[in-house]
Parts: sequence; C-alpha cells; structure tokens
Amino acid sequence: MVSVDAEQITMLREVLSATGWLERTQEFGRALRGTSRTPGGLLLVGTPGDDPWHLAAHLDDESRLGDVPGLAPTLVRWKPPAGAPAHLKIGLERLEAARRGETLFVVAEEDAPVPLLERVDDARRTGATVLALEGGDRELQGLAHEALTVPPREALLSFDGAQHLVSAAAGQEPARSPRGFRRRLARLLDTVSGPVVD
Repeated sequence: MVSVDAEQITMLREVLSATGWLERTQEFGRALRGTSRTPGGLLLVGTPGDDPWHLAAHLDDESRLGDVPGLAPTLVRWKPPAGAPAHLKIGLERLEAARRGETLFVVAEEDAPVPLLERVDDARRTGATVLALEGGDRELQGLAHEALTVPPREALLSFDGAQHLVSAAAGQEPARSPRGFRRRLARLLDTVSGPVVD
C-alpha cells in the first residue's frame, strides 16, 4: 500500500467533506444501523464473482466494538464450499428465507445479475428491508429502500473507500456529533494510508 503523508490525508478529508460524500455515507450508515436490529438478520450479499468479505469484516468489528449485535452480518455466498465453517457456507437459499425485521444489504460494484435481482425482489415482498451499495445499477436502485451509488468513474471516492466510510458510519452512535464521526474517519484514513514518512 502506498504511504500517504499527513498533508495528503488532510486534503482528502477536506475534498470529501466539500463534495458531500461524508454526509451521504454517514446517512446511509445510519440507515444500515437503524434497520439492522436483529442478531443474524443483516444479510450481506455481493455478486457471483465478488463476495463482500472486507465489508463483512468491518461490520463485524463495528458490531463488536460498539456492542451492536444487529450489525454483525450474515455473509451470504453464491457458491460456498462444502467444507467451509458454518458461518462461511451460507448460500443463496438464505435470501429465500428473508423476512420482516431483517435487512438484505446488497454490495454490487457491477450490475447485479438477474438471479440476484429476483431474490432481492422476493425478499422485499416478504418484508425485508433492502439496502444497496452499488455502482449505478438502476434496477437494483429501484428495488432498494435505500441506495448509495458510487459511480465507476468517481474520482474522489473508490467503491472500496465507500465501504469503509459506510461501515464506520454504521458503527457510530446516533447521538454522537459529526465531529466524533470525523475523528473516527481520521483514524480510519490514518490506518488505511499507512505510516507517515517525513
């Protein structure tokens, strides 16, 4: 990973703040936290070639550190291997069992395939809340109760970066001030960017 100096980190924060990305990811994170109240009821699914492992790990950390059991995701996989541990071999059939009180969180940088869209539609019809972090998929946006779009050619925020911001915002207690969120974001950026080299 390329090191980023303190001046670049400060500039990144300022640029993101000026564009509204911090506010948008914070709002989406609050929606995620607000709908994810049932332990095991946050169903996190990606596309066939891209399980959202990284986001699952961050949400699990936020759940543990913030004592918010509903944020611990159930990672739903397209083709879980037979010998995987129980928590890593949950397949798409879990989406078919989605119900009211649960949240289906779809993470899809590319357009969601039809089989996923069909399952999302079914989950919504059975009462699950649908959230989507996506790259401009209009069909997925239409199925989601809340969607955060990160366009493929967005120069200031990568899709991976948006996942970091959303998970940090989801872990933030609603009563905390925006300044508290910015401090957590600063620590996250410092960690992601690596050590500062003088």
